[in-house]
Amino acid sequence: MAPRANWKGFLRLSLVTCPIALFPATSESEKISFNQINKKTGNRIRYLKVDADTGEEVESSDIIKGYQVDKDRYLEVTKDELENIALESTRTIEIDEFVPRNEIDDLYLVRPYYIVPDGKVGHDAYREASRSQQPFQPDGCAEGEHQGWQGPAPAEKPSKKTHAKPAAKRKAG
Repeated sequence: MAPRANWKGFLRLSLVTCPIALFPATSESEKISFNQINKKTGNRIRYLKVDADTGEEVESSDIIKGYQVDKDRYLEVTKDELENIALESTRTIEIDEFVPRNEIDDLYLVRPYYIVPDGKVGHDAYREASRSQQPFQPDGCAEGEHQGWQGPAPAEKPSKKTHAKPAAKRKAG
């Protein structure tokens, strides 16, 4: 099965803008995953959504999001409220400046992507914008619910891009 773009938008370098699509450079299907099995019966273990007080199973349609404000006290957060506080996105990656790749600590790199021109119009503009193969460009960008730094890494066609977490989102190791 061909990979599907997980983000579509525009790449802007100065006055040149072209439509692009981001494809993951790695696949979940290549990862090994294990199931938990009951040692005595050989049956797979299921996880049920259970009410902490009553011990009864809860239907997915009855589950809402809540933010804990005190012990056993939660503030309900609706889908509309989450949408209202979501970062506004122009769906545009703007290249502000280029920096050498060796000046970016690997600690900031999270997962690789490939940038591909999206449609016939994007091919020529993208080719012009990506002529430099050495620089690595960090760029603040909002993708859906995630915000972080991104940059195209030197690569053959298509261009490889890495999503990196800002310092505030990293956990001390």
